[in-house]
Amino acid sequence: MIPALILVYVVTLVYLAITERYRNFVSIMSLQGWLLFAVALLRLHAIHPAELAFIALETLVFKALLVPFILYRIIKRTKINRVRTSGSSQFGSFVLSITALVVSVSLTYYMADRTIDLVFFGVALYALLSGLTLIVLRSQLFSHLVGFLIIENGVFLFSMAIGVEMPGVINIAILLDLLMSVLMMGILFRRIDDRIHADDADALTHVKD
Repeated sequence: MIPALILVYVVTLVYLAITERYRNFVSIMSLQGWLLFAVALLRLHAIHPAELAFIALETLVFKALLVPFILYRIIKRTKINRVRTSGSSQFGSFVLSITALVVSVSLTYYMADRTIDLVFFGVALYALLSGLTLIVLRSQLFSHLVGFLIIENGVFLFSMAIGVEMPGVINIAILLDLLMSVLMMGILFRRIDDRIHADDADALTHVKD
């Protein structure tokens, strides 16, 4: 069951690289939250019930429900729609995503270590590269926020790769995940309040760091 969930997660990362609509970004982030919730329940079922409940709560409530809800509010408030008006760069983004996947698989193979789960490590590395690619290639602040959230999901998967015997590692990763997500969204909302007028629907795309 876990390999199937991981495969779907990889497909969501590829789809994020080629989709042009922000609402699709949010839907994929929600789906990733549900996938991480299911993976956590299946992989960590043997740990202490209180720790499992904390991890399940974070992945379900925060990643699958709360974060997508906030992102949808941002889209509704700013009325942003597409990453760009043309889809001409979709093929290039797809090639970069597949390249990142190949690099992740190759590095995982050459860094093989019996103390870690190689599948989770490889997917986590791919999530990290996917988030970085989204941040570097796209100038919109909303895209940067999604990129950081993808990276944080990758950090969660890294902790899953080594944390079955060390659940404390997963708890630390979750706390870091929560802290960074709150900080990033706080910064984004502040930028929106400071720079975007209610009648300026496309202004968000011009907000820079």
